[in-house]
Amino acid sequence: MSEIYSSRGRSKRDDESEDEDTQETSRLSWNYWFKVLRNYSRQDYGTGGRSHSRAYIIDPDNWWYLAWTQFILIWAVYSSFFTPLEFAFFRGLPDKFFLLDIAGQFAFLIDIVVQFFVDYRDPHFFRLVSNHNLIAIRYLKSRFLVDLLGCLPWDAIYKVCGKKEAVRYMLWIRLSRVFRVAEFFEKLEKNIRINYLFTRIVKLFVVELYCTHTAACIFYYLATTLPSSKEGYTWIGSLQLGDYSYTNFREIDLWTRYVTSLYFAIVTMATVGYGDIHAVNVREMIFVMIYVSFDMILGAYLLGNMTALIVKGSKTERFRDKMAELIKYMNTKKLGQNISKEVERHVRLQYERNYTNASVLEDLPLATRAKISRKLYQQHIKEIPLFKGCSDGFVKQIAIRVHEEFFLPGEVIIEDGKTVDQLYFLCDGKLEEVKKYEDPETQGSLSTLDTHSSVGEISVLCNIPECRTVQATELSRLLRIDKQAFIDILEIHFRDGRTVINNLLEGKESTFRSDIMESDVIPHIEKNESEYAMRLNCAAHNGDLHRLRHFVEAGADPNKADYNGRTALHLAASNGYEDIVQFLIQGKVEINIRDNFGKTPLYEAIKNSHDRVASLLVNAGASLSIDNAGNCLCEAVASRDLDFLKRLLANGINPNSKNYDLRTPLHLAASEGLYPESILLLESGASVFATDRWGKTPLDEARIGGNKGLIMLLEDARISQLSEFSVCLERIEGKTQKKKCTVFPGKPWDCRDDRSIGVVLWVPQTIEELIETAKEQLNFTSGSFILSGNGGKIPDTSMISDTEKLFLAGEAQ
Repeated sequence: MSEIYSSRGRSKRDDESEDEDTQETSRLSWNYWFKVLRNYSRQDYGTGGRSHSRAYIIDPDNWWYLAWTQFILIWAVYSSFFTPLEFAFFRGLPDKFFLLDIAGQFAFLIDIVVQFFVDYRDPHFFRLVSNHNLIAIRYLKSRFLVDLLGCLPWDAIYKVCGKKEAVRYMLWIRLSRVFRVAEFFEKLEKNIRINYLFTRIVKLFVVELYCTHTAACIFYYLATTLPSSKEGYTWIGSLQLGDYSYTNFREIDLWTRYVTSLYFAIVTMATVGYGDIHAVNVREMIFVMIYVSFDMILGAYLLGNMTALIVKGSKTERFRDKMAELIKYMNTKKLGQNISKEVERHVRLQYERNYTNASVLEDLPLATRAKISRKLYQQHIKEIPLFKGCSDGFVKQIAIRVHEEFFLPGEVIIEDGKTVDQLYFLCDGKLEEVKKYEDPETQGSLSTLDTHSSVGEISVLCNIPECRTVQATELSRLLRIDKQAFIDILEIHFRDGRTVINNLLEGKESTFRSDIMESDVIPHIEKNESEYAMRLNCAAHNGDLHRLRHFVEAGADPNKADYNGRTALHLAASNGYEDIVQFLIQGKVEINIRDNFGKTPLYEAIKNSHDRVASLLVNAGASLSIDNAGNCLCEAVASRDLDFLKRLLANGINPNSKNYDLRTPLHLAASEGLYPESILLLESGASVFATDRWGKTPLDEARIGGNKGLIMLLEDARISQLSEFSVCLERIEGKTQKKKCTVFPGKPWDCRDDRSIGVVLWVPQTIEELIETAKEQLNFTSGSFILSGNGGKIPDTSMISDTEKLFLAGEAQ
């Protein structure tokens, strides 16, 4: 890659700030090599991706190394053309050629050593690799062995081995040097300072000349494999041109033999007819057939390339035309050398690696392109922390709208202090936050951004300048989405917009949190939420379950209230829409939510006599809780709505709740002479002793009204409640009144009143406690039961009366 990426790619040491240590990457998957090379980077790189040491490392753009490559290129051209000639025409080189051959092989040996110290640009990450181990591994795995074998003096080895023919075949290893010539022509094709048509024609001519030259050498070699006695059975030995005969062709001068062989190869390739030159033996015929078959492919290649030159449109030519236009534009606008370099590197990246190939999808239908985008990017979008918890529909829309971009090492993605309108997501590679100081040559790395990080989200969402500079430390693949496209998606999926904002607020300082909450996005989301809540409530009010379900699926919050604090559940319960109430309950809405008047959905269902809806709500866990229960009950009594009053009381409303005048519903019923309501309230536990702010009871109100039947009802209720109160009071007093007893040691019939000394104790809850306490007070060790005065055993303390005399049976110490 370092040969292709020539000195036009960068100048001197501009790339020293780039990461320089990766592992050799070729023909393997992108994601795998990202992981492997990232490990190497962590081992051999410090902050900012600078190499620790560049000792004994050769820069591929150094002027003397470039001169050395041109010197080696000359030897490569010589070796590529001379090797077939040596194999066919010489069985043992003459001294003048032998010394030249040794000099060439020595130069290639030096080049092998040099290759172990030349850093190279990684093909995936475009970083200069300066680690000796990686450079050595890369070279050893590529062409080291072939280069080393090609440097051996095979002519000398051939002579030492007794001129065995098999040894001479090793010379063909040196033909690998043809690839150096091919690389040279590739660089010439990309050099826009040299005419492309001229370069291509020269390259095609060299290809054709080299193929015929090699074929000519093989033709001559086939003739030399027969002994001298059978020279007439070869194509050159049987050749007769006019008066000139090629009998004993080995004695003819080298130049004539080579030209004759080359002429035979060219005529055979052109297939114009042989005349006096033709194959004679079977081996020559076989080779001619193979050669002609190869020539058909070679001819098609040459013809196709010439056609492409005429009609234009080859990939390399498109690259050259694009580069020429860009350079012309940058020179006209005087954009400067740095921008020109960056543009050239990106265009070369597109040409060399074909990374940014989205243009091939432009002719596909929009739906197909959307499917491809979702397939490629949806999984990456899901892993981004900014979109954690967002719906699949939102993620799919983001995946469709993103564009893939690549950033070379050292390139700045966003800059501190600038407002950006692009949001980036890191798919592969590595980014770092850089703090720039007043000194332009001084900068420091703050932190590293790993895969699935987002860049520019605060600036895009909050319209504030970026507070950090982010640049690539290795070749990084990012997904980009425009701000307007992102806002449009948030407008549709506004619930996910709230999720995005919450994710953005996580871990942010108070300053950023206030900026985020004051951004334009928040009111925009709230506006959409309010609009959808209004539409949702309208659908609930009209009983349109289909529309309501559609709004909920679109992201509308069913718990969102209107200006009166009423939710969709309030409206559905008020109108008795069982299907909508059931749908909302299944959607886990808040059951006991209150409106601005303190009313719950259950209250609305009860008030409007929707018993089935009320049953659904109660089964879902709804409870009837009213802030002003007294006012509500009094209003029900005043309106003489006996059914409503029954439902309220049946759902647990306290019948003794009071209104603002401290009057209970029974006060109001008694004053109005409402006999059925009074009976219902009394049966529900209404008290006739409750007093209002003027000290009047319901019975007083009934006496004022003069309803004798109601007066008698309340008096009977008064007597009944007094009786119940007395019984309860007695129970309470009975539970709280303490009893005492006197405990004597021994048995009743053994004790004498003038000598026995007892102890007065409170009667505890259990007989065991009484025994233990008596034993402790009387210093009694073997007492185990309590006897009454007449000698009966007492098993329970409830059988003991107050001030009773008891005896603890047992022996005293």
